[in-house]
Amino acid sequence: MPLIQVRVIKDVFSKEQKQQIIGRLTDAMVSIEGEAMRGVTWCVIEEVESGDWGIGGKALTAADVHALARGKAA
Repeated sequence: MPLIQVRVIKDVFSKEQKQQIIGRLTDAMVSIEGEAMRGVTWCVIEEVESGDWGIGGKALTAADVHALARGKAA
């Protein structure tokens, strides 16, 4: 049984976007392993508190990620 774990910063993705992540990642696994694996492919989204995740020595917040998505530097 495949297990896909995704960690995201809390308050970045809406409930609908998280459902899209789950669906598309499951589709990706099924495209590799075959349709019979769809029903046993697990996808878990874990949310990390804003500011508790860092890249390059700098803590990232939900606001930083939203700015990056708009094409602005964090």
